[in-house]
Amino acid sequence: MPHDSSHTGPQRVVVIVDENSNPFELGCAIEVFGLRRPELGRDLYEFRLCAPEPETLMRDGFFTLTGVADLAAAEEADTLIVPNRPDVQVPRRPEVSAAIRRARARGARLVGFCSGAFTLAEAGVLEGRRATTHWMWADRFRARFPTVRLEPEVLFVDDGDILTAAGSSAALDLSLHIVRRDHGAEIANAVSRRLVFAAHRDGGQRQFVERPVPHIPDRSLAPVLAWAQQRLDTPLTVTDLAARAAVSPATLHRRFRAELGTTPLAWLLGERITLACRLIEQGEGRFEIVARRTGLGTAAHLRTVLRRHTGLGPSQYRRRFGPAPEPGRSGTAAPPRGTGTPARG
Repeated sequence: MPHDSSHTGPQRVVVIVDENSNPFELGCAIEVFGLRRPELGRDLYEFRLCAPEPETLMRDGFFTLTGVADLAAAEEADTLIVPNRPDVQVPRRPEVSAAIRRARARGARLVGFCSGAFTLAEAGVLEGRRATTHWMWADRFRARFPTVRLEPEVLFVDDGDILTAAGSSAALDLSLHIVRRDHGAEIANAVSRRLVFAAHRDGGQRQFVERPVPHIPDRSLAPVLAWAQQRLDTPLTVTDLAARAAVSPATLHRRFRAELGTTPLAWLLGERITLACRLIEQGEGRFEIVARRTGLGTAAHLRTVLRRHTGLGPSQYRRRFGPAPEPGRSGTAAPPRGTGTPARG
């Protein structure tokens, strides 16, 4: 969402670093948005760090950050990642809050990791909006900002132009979600492979997920998940998954909740949507085929779930993330013979 028409390069991501900021979340932003990616053949983002002071003492005085741009760099951000700090009771600098409000006014996307929701709320941009923060600060946040629609149990919240992540590892989840929104599932998967990190954890999963060490190795969900991923084109049910895992449906549901923080059906839907995105990005324009291969049934149902989860219908998704049209051909290909009229996006 560039704020000026003269900029034609990659989206500009700027991180404001302030006193006592957490280095982990800063590292997440640098890793996802700042690194060059020659394996992709192009840069995904322009990236800068900025700070209100020439020297910034990081969390608990572990080190001092120097040599970054001043706060004026925030004025060029298409996506602005705001400071986060563990001492949430300390007010943010007025000049930082003012920079956030100006970014909001010109249409920049705002992102807060962990306690970054406090920074956004103090700047006055979260009134009536959905957000999340680390579960241990949820009560304190609600008491200070009762008009914000806090969702404290989820990993991250995408509220359109304002996105917030719950904790440290959730910063990576949200960052990859942003890459997926901007560049599609294939690019996000490539970035996650580089990170050796799970490609997709839905934002609606719980923050605190118990992962007890199993007493015997074969109690892991991995075998049944792999089995299901190879059969997404079939009408799998919870009973099918439970039978494969040799447990009751109730036990399977408890294990999904404990190990993945979601339900079996929600996990299946997420896998099907991810596969649908990849098929469209790889050039499959027959949406009935995409729906059938992913187990989503019909092109109408594909359109409904894709729009719900990505904000785009299949045709819009193809135009944004699909392969470029061949030279000499228009951007909209004619449907292959025998397939009829393509489903509307």
